[in-house]
Amino acid sequence: MIDSSSPVELNQEPANIRGLLERRVNAAPDKLFLFSEADGRQFTYAQFDAAVNRSATMLASHGIEKGDVVSLLMPNSAEYIIAYFACWKLGALAGPMNSLLKEHETAFVMNNSEAKAILVHSEFQARIESIRKELPHLKSVVTFDDEAEATREFTDKDQEKSGQDARAPGRDPSVSKDDDAIIIYTSGTTGKPKGCLLTHGNVIANARQISQWLGFSENDRLLTIMPLFHMNAVSVTTTSALYAGGSTVISPKFSATRFWNIVSDYQVTSFGSVATMLSILLKTYPDGVPEGFQTDQLRFAMCGSAPVPAEVMRKFEETFNCPVIEGYGLSESTCRSTFNPPDERRRPGSCGLPIGNEMKVVDDNDREVPDDELGEIVLRGENILKGYFKNPEATATAFRSGWFHTGDIGYRDADGFFYIVDRKSDMIIRGGENIYPREVDEVLYEHPAVAAAATIGVPDPLYGEEVAAFIVLKNGESTTEEELLAFCSERLADYKCPKSIRFVTDIPKGPTGKLLKRELAKQFVREGKGIDRRGQSEQLVH
Repeated sequence: MIDSSSPVELNQEPANIRGLLERRVNAAPDKLFLFSEADGRQFTYAQFDAAVNRSATMLASHGIEKGDVVSLLMPNSAEYIIAYFACWKLGALAGPMNSLLKEHETAFVMNNSEAKAILVHSEFQARIESIRKELPHLKSVVTFDDEAEATREFTDKDQEKSGQDARAPGRDPSVSKDDDAIIIYTSGTTGKPKGCLLTHGNVIANARQISQWLGFSENDRLLTIMPLFHMNAVSVTTTSALYAGGSTVISPKFSATRFWNIVSDYQVTSFGSVATMLSILLKTYPDGVPEGFQTDQLRFAMCGSAPVPAEVMRKFEETFNCPVIEGYGLSESTCRSTFNPPDERRRPGSCGLPIGNEMKVVDDNDREVPDDELGEIVLRGENILKGYFKNPEATATAFRSGWFHTGDIGYRDADGFFYIVDRKSDMIIRGGENIYPREVDEVLYEHPAVAAAATIGVPDPLYGEEVAAFIVLKNGESTTEEELLAFCSERLADYKCPKSIRFVTDIPKGPTGKLLKRELAKQFVREGKGIDRRGQSEQLVH
């Protein structure tokens, strides 16, 4: 008989996420699994499963079946996590939506994914209503502020007591590890995001890889402050906690002033973060953890999305007595592909060792390069996506030679540790959010005064990188920096908008006509024009 109170071996794993949850319920029904920091609610494994079953039954009543896409547009909450698992119970695809997107960006994602229903928080309801006529696939809009209220007519007292699934007609689908579980959109180099398809097997594999590599157990309590519309929060601090038989704490968003209260009150053992969060914590608490908070149980901070500056890491560890474990990955690898070992082997500055997938560095002809030589990072393994939704060309390009090509430039040292040094694409990473310059450029080209536009990422001490744009005006036309910034803010999510604009007479190009963005970056540095961020260091990080 399998003891499911501890991580199971690969050949004993359930075929789907539903099976993983139900195994945990059967093993420890009364163990607390989910804590809602915003309102103090808490769910045992059995109570969580009962809420998931009610929500799945509710979705089924709206005609949701295996293979349908359900968009999720909510702030971080217990409801968001319940919504993911309700989709997986039915064999439907969860479609997390970046809540920072504007209306037309939201409409593109929902239409491209052919979402049949959306679970939406009332905070974002007006956004959906404003584009409802543009969503021909959408059949149901369900307000999901409060799971108990939304599923009131589907409550089964016997089900609540037992934690068993009250099966409705059409429920209990056969779901294999190769069936899709999530469709999550990544920014595209062509300006249009791509739907990344992750399977039940991908999600379970990455949860296993993370929890086993970092030594998570039933005693761990992981804090989610990263947004649940990113795979970091889904994999690193939610499904990994489930796989380990531990617990997870969901917080609405990162708040520096509340952070140590939460860690202390909920006895958090680890949390997911980006470098910007660590910098803000250092600025807010230069003398360390305030007196009176209990943080001895905190094992380490997990950090990804972009490298942590060496000085930030050193000061954070010194100030808070909390190691920083860097990792590397992307949505296409479910989340993490590497982590530094959480022991004496850890190498600050490296993104660590592969945690279960294959990883190598190749040249432009896809030949593996020697140790310490730069090349493109490529991946292969059970955590790597199936492909891009209805985009066979992008899938074929990404998987050429049988390996997934990340577009990231790095190297491996003689001991097998990997280092990321650059990006093959022009992608900007601002505070953990990926931004493709072409998407910004296309918006700028819509302005009647703009003849040419080039967007680049420039170094920023708080966010890692910030967005800057260079503009050539049409003959006889005029505009101002303020006008262009306002133009962008109406059409782009705030994190994508340029924070500064330069007017130039020409944008440097190479012999083939390619924009020389490195020359623009040098010009930005020479001119010494920084980013105006008065008051921004107090913003909450999304």
